[in-house]
Amino acid sequence: MRFRVIDIETTGLMPPAEVIEIGCVDVVVEDGVTRIEAPRAQLFRPLHGISPETMAVHHITEQDFSDATPACTDELLLAVITEDAAPDVLVAHNCEFERRFISDAACGHLPWLCTHKVALRVWPEAPRHSNQVLRYWRGLVLDAALAMPPHRAGPDAWVTAHLLADMLQSASTEEMVEWTTKPGKLPTMTFGKHKGSKWPDVPTDYLQWMTRQKDMNSDALFSANEEIARRSMI
Repeated sequence: MRFRVIDIETTGLMPPAEVIEIGCVDVVVEDGVTRIEAPRAQLFRPLHGISPETMAVHHITEQDFSDATPACTDELLLAVITEDAAPDVLVAHNCEFERRFISDAACGHLPWLCTHKVALRVWPEAPRHSNQVLRYWRGLVLDAALAMPPHRAGPDAWVTAHLLADMLQSASTEEMVEWTTKPGKLPTMTFGKHKGSKWPDVPTDYLQWMTRQKDMNSDALFSANEEIARRSMI
């Protein structure tokens, strides 16, 4: 099984913002042995510039591109994502972000695995579920030359690859891909008078109120319905 961990840097949070860097790291599981292959990254020249606010996040500037740096296209993304040994599954931490910018055609219609959603399931007690917080909370010892700086595509993919290898000890590929197709299962309430409470401690009438709100966050709504269903089985 070959997992290809993907991370992208962009000029903004939503299209029509552009992809300006992609990083890939393969996690390969063969005969019960997991190995993590070297990261690779490619820059893409933006056609519409980068704002100072965005530069301050990943520190990619116009000086990082030459006239020979290509602009991002679906065809180039597909070439990067599928080059060398073809992956079986694509992986990203909060893959909903990557999927805003990488179309199904650009990723060969491969299945996705979201390590953020998996982390919510297998490590609900974590203080937070960003990849960098999980890196230190799980005590991962990584080569700084490959893991730094954060908010660059290659290093972030390297960190996520090690989190995936850790997660594979707690859940199957099939489980993780299935969890990815659903909203995130929040470990605690994230708002309101019950913020910070575990779901079994939230009153049933409050859970039912949540399910009637048309603008309720999908992760919170899913988690409330899961708890209501659990109680109905008792």
